[in-house]
Amino acid sequence: MADSPQNDEARKARLLSVDEHGAGQRLDNFLMREMKGVPRTRLYRALRKGEVRVNKGRAKADYRLKEGDTVRIPPLRVPAVGAPAVVPAHRLDALAKAVIYEDGDLLVVNKPSGLAVHGGSGISFGLIESLRQLRPDQAYLELVHRLDRDTSGLILLAKRAVILRELHRQLREKHIDKRYLALVEGKWPAASRLISAPLEKNVLQSGERMVRVTAEGKASMTEFSVLERLQGATLLEVRPITGRTHQIRVHARHAGHPLLGDEKYSNSVAEDLARRLGLKRLFLHAVSLRFTLQGSGKFDLHAPLDQLLENTLEKLRK
Repeated sequence: MADSPQNDEARKARLLSVDEHGAGQRLDNFLMREMKGVPRTRLYRALRKGEVRVNKGRAKADYRLKEGDTVRIPPLRVPAVGAPAVVPAHRLDALAKAVIYEDGDLLVVNKPSGLAVHGGSGISFGLIESLRQLRPDQAYLELVHRLDRDTSGLILLAKRAVILRELHRQLREKHIDKRYLALVEGKWPAASRLISAPLEKNVLQSGERMVRVTAEGKASMTEFSVLERLQGATLLEVRPITGRTHQIRVHARHAGHPLLGDEKYSNSVAEDLARRLGLKRLFLHAVSLRFTLQGSGKFDLHAPLDQLLENTLEKLRK
């Protein structure tokens, strides 16, 4: 991607031509990569206001870029570029042990809770920055999908642009089977297998993202299956059919059984139970991924729960 020569002044908009590495990427992800340091809320506001243009027209955040597209990058204030944050050695060691699978096309990691997938908005580094430091000789390494900062579990990274595009296609067409383990407050009704409730995302003045069920929201569906009934809680296997922000958490709360350890979408009963259990993180874990890649065959990947979540289940089983 090269800047147009007539737009090389910092105070002016830039025009970037999308190359084969950017093709297939969502517009918002492309902007985050090109405008490091600009708060996410400001990027989305620029999209809503039409400051960002694709081929001279407005475009939504989820627009998939095509090779040859021209993207107008507005002159938003970006901090001076310095040396990338150095990830502490102990964090890199922990991530090296969290690698579930790796080959020439893919890197699969069991992401720990509390680690954002990328830096920005006050976070000096996230998973992607850490993995790039862990694999300094890897020329291309991009996130295939995201997990919330507080959610642990499997996350895919592509080592080639063609693999990224293929996995994005499979995600759009729902060919990748993603399952989560979630611990919710109370006795989840066995009949409540499918929650279908439209979700709308709001960004508060603080920049915090909150999601609510509303008729004006986007269609959203989540499948819940009871795995184990415990004292005051239920362990569920969860399959998100759509992929909205905070979808599992909000649908569980909508059903009257919020996830334990959820600081955004909880209630007093769930908060009290989590406190008694000493659970200080969200009990939501991306446990499995199933998909097929031509030339590589079928993948059936699993990630174990961390010790804190295992200990929480043991306490409830006594």
